[in-house]
This record gives sequence, structure tokens and C-alpha cells, in this order.
Amino acid sequence: METDQDPTISHEPAIQSGSEIGNARIAGSFSYALIIDRGPSAGLTYVLGDGETLAGRSDDADIFLDDVTVSRRHARFLNETGMLLIEDLGSTNGTYINSERADQALLKPGDEVFIGKFRMRVVSGDE
Repeated sequence: METDQDPTISHEPAIQSGSEIGNARIAGSFSYALIIDRGPSAGLTYVLGDGETLAGRSDDADIFLDDVTVSRRHARFLNETGMLLIEDLGSTNGTYINSERADQALLKPGDEVFIGKFRMRVVSGDE
């Protein structure tokens, strides 16, 4: 069977292992995004819209993190009035900001968020 499109999908992690984090800004019309630097989804970028974004292992999570180290409803990001807040939702393994456990924290570009095996970097956009 022939197809008109190449079904091959490839991606490269946003940061190679051992590299510097670099600029915490990427082009785009949004205020904040998360880049997954380490974990099963390395290389993916999630734009955080205004309001609440749920991260977890649940099928209804906005940021689906498929690993047993992540709770179904692990954490939520709240993007309001130019500020980005993260709140742990009582997860089993906790949420870490820049390697320190936090129940709630105000995030800024360059911060690292650790949820289970996933390391995400906060970046800002052009908005």
C-alpha cells in the first residue's frame, strides 16, 4: 500500500542532556509556556493560556504526563494578570520548583518545574 505522506514522526529534545538552559524566551503570542526538557515527552512545548491548566496522569488533564510517578490530578498552573502560579493538588510525590518541594509558588521564566520524572522549564513569549 502506498501513501502520499511519510508517516515517520521525529522530534529532538529541546535541550540536549548536559546543556545550559539558555534563554527563557521563545517567540510566540502567549505569555507563558512549559518546555519538557526531561522525561518521556522531552521536546514538547505546552502554551499556558489564561486561567487554569491542569497537569497530571488523568485523561482530562490539559498537560498529560503519562508516568506512574505523576498523580492523576498532580498540579495546576494559574496564568492571570501577567503572573504564573503553580499549586500542587495534594500529589503523592510532590511538585518541585528549582529542586525544592513546593505546595504553591510564583513562577518566572527560567524556573524548572519537576513533576515525577518530568523536568519542565518555564519560558515567556512575546505577549
